[in-house]
Amino acid sequence: MLITIDTLRADRVGAYGYTRARTPHIDRLAARGVRFEHAYATAPITLPSHASLMTGRYPPGHRARHNGIRVDAAVPSLAKTLSAAGFATGAFVSAFPLDRRFGLDAGFAAYSDRMPRGARGRLENERPGRDAVDDALAWLTASRPSAGRVFLWVHLFEPHAPYGQPGSGRPVADRYDDEIAESDVQVGRILDALGPEASSSVVVVASDHGEAFGEHGEVSHSLFIYDTTLRVPLVIAGPGVPARTVDSPVSLVDVAPTVLPLLGLAAFDSDGVDLARTFSGADLPARDLYAESFAPLLDFGWSPLRALRSDGFKYIDAPRAELYDTIRDPGETQNLSTADVRRAAALRDRVSRYSTATLEPDRLSAVDREALGRLQALGYASGSSRGPAGRRPDPKDRRALAARLAEVISGELQGQALETALRRILDEDPKNPQANLRLGYILLESNRCAKAVPFLQAAIAGRVPTADAHLGLALCQAAARRFGEVYVTLLEAERLEPDNPVVFANMGIVLADMGRHADAITALRRALALDPDFHEARFNLARAFARAGQRNDAAREAQDLLTRLPATAPQRGEVQRLLDAVR
Repeated sequence: MLITIDTLRADRVGAYGYTRARTPHIDRLAARGVRFEHAYATAPITLPSHASLMTGRYPPGHRARHNGIRVDAAVPSLAKTLSAAGFATGAFVSAFPLDRRFGLDAGFAAYSDRMPRGARGRLENERPGRDAVDDALAWLTASRPSAGRVFLWVHLFEPHAPYGQPGSGRPVADRYDDEIAESDVQVGRILDALGPEASSSVVVVASDHGEAFGEHGEVSHSLFIYDTTLRVPLVIAGPGVPARTVDSPVSLVDVAPTVLPLLGLAAFDSDGVDLARTFSGADLPARDLYAESFAPLLDFGWSPLRALRSDGFKYIDAPRAELYDTIRDPGETQNLSTADVRRAAALRDRVSRYSTATLEPDRLSAVDREALGRLQALGYASGSSRGPAGRRPDPKDRRALAARLAEVISGELQGQALETALRRILDEDPKNPQANLRLGYILLESNRCAKAVPFLQAAIAGRVPTADAHLGLALCQAAARRFGEVYVTLLEAERLEPDNPVVFANMGIVLADMGRHADAITALRRALALDPDFHEARFNLARAFARAGQRNDAAREAQDLLTRLPATAPQRGEVQRLLDAVR
């Protein structure tokens, strides 16, 4: 049983000393298993970190160097190994960065990554952890009778920004704790579901990375590789695992080579080590631990960051190198790189053995437009232009701009404060596609279409990777009843995202308004062929049939929609009225 909790700082868990924690289920697991006091992620980014946990390899080894960059299919993983050993394998993830298209589905017989649709018909980028756990427990119940052994992975996204209700006025720290508490509730549901098998099951609870609340000038995560965002909780419990706290530094790459022997299987080749020797109090051999972030390069065109932890010191390779004594200075506040030149030079040479500061071109070319746009919406890719090669800026010198962008994307800013922040970003970076897109939608949604259009057009000119800017522009054109222009804009949106059902649904609505009922029906059917559960598209198809005088077809679609909608859905009344009207 593997449970990963996104964006969870170790120092916000009760077992790690947080006195205000509401994590009783994680704490009880830690009390009966091994708690690793100093566990570190290999990257402060969801996909690369999870890939390291699953494959036991640092990012250069599994090649998923940022969200959206697919894991190397040739690399062995926990799921592949356990599936080959006869385990029933199921994964239930709660956020888009772990979508199956990025490669972690390999080896899983069931991989649940479907996100709900939200505003404007777009697929959401996350779902409540409760929904993922509901699916996981249903699968577990169905798998038990036929499966001798089971590998279940559940990923919870709650502690990721935005935290709770940003407009509530409650402090960020309290709302973050609330999200952690909700994740712990879901951990409890999973552990309870084990029942009498709990004592014979290996259970791992970990986070993929932490979160920054202003430390080192960072907001959120992914940009820097200080321990604020690299240190994670890691607990392993199960048969043969004693109740113990381990102080030795460990990495998420150690999980796979530790878990497989506990299950009676040989570990595959990896960068990690079997931590079993620490269960009896033995120390681990001296070794280096590597971490990196290529987010500065891929999101902003700045220098990437690579780090090596060794013998109580941590070196960060950057245009202005950093060296910290992590034992005496755990907050990484005193840079010793000029005071201890010899150590810094030795660690610089060693970090280059793990990775250079460049990436293979084939790693970047496969990221599709829709994926890139959804990752940008989560804050993992700003969309800013990538600067020229050569001497790139040190992320430390751009932290203020990055913090403003992270604050906007986090969802923590609301109303006028958000609009003001976006305008400040555009004063400094007027061509930023994401800032233009977001400001355009704020203006559109507050009935200021005339002011929104220039920003939406700037987002299009800046090549924002999704059709969102075109969809927003089309809404403004439709409000002005310029239907011919709307249709042209949507055709361009289709060129950008030829398999986006939202584009076809909007096209169908416009064609119906233009009186082109047959074409509208064709477009709406295309939307539903791409996503049969796109309820808004089905409702508009029923309306298009009704306007075309095809009452039986309209009734069929309306009735089908009623069977698909939850019993408590507020849209049921409107659908029923349409059905009554065409019968």
